[in-house]
Amino acid sequence: MQWKKKILDNFRLYAITDLKKENLSVLRQIESALQGGADIIQLRSKTITDAALLRLAKKITPLTRSYKRLFIINDRIDLALLSGADGVHLGQGDVPYKEARKLLGRKMIIGRSTHSLKQAKQAVKEQHDYIGVGPVFSTPTKPTYTPVGLKLVSAVSKSIRKPFVAIGGIDESNVSRVIDAGAKGVAVVRAVFSARNVKKATEELIQNIKR
Repeated sequence: MQWKKKILDNFRLYAITDLKKENLSVLRQIESALQGGADIIQLRSKTITDAALLRLAKKITPLTRSYKRLFIINDRIDLALLSGADGVHLGQGDVPYKEARKLLGRKMIIGRSTHSLKQAKQAVKEQHDYIGVGPVFSTPTKPTYTPVGLKLVSAVSKSIRKPFVAIGGIDESNVSRVIDAGAKGVAVVRAVFSARNVKKATEELIQNIKR
């Protein structure tokens, strides 16, 4: 659909859950993030069961669709297909692009995490729809990863034309530095979903991105 491509080409804020247990209150948080202007929602959890993830995904799909925003599932191609999500985000160690595309078809979105300029260029060569670049700063979501810093964000912005999102330790205090380095969009976890007022936090982040 045309609106999906428009969002993918121009998104500013990509909000990612990091669920430790099944919690239906995340649906209210997601809707608040959508009301605040989030362009993309990603469902991510490394701990809850497949059944719980699928239950949540099936509730998130119609919610994001009602706002005409994108819904991506982290890692799980099977759950993305079963839930009707818009796509999947894959890590460096996940299914290769060609195999993922065979399963997902031509219309679903495939993103890939990258941690170096070489990986970013490879992801573009493989024709991923967008790439993630990070972690820019240290983050508890990726405790074993060494931050790549703003230099990589700048290098990627100058070297590739594919949509990319800077991720990792980004919040209201440093988002302007990430944008100044060349990112057009950022992905956040705690800056949105740990906020007392999710809608307000989302709005303020977007305002800082636009500045």
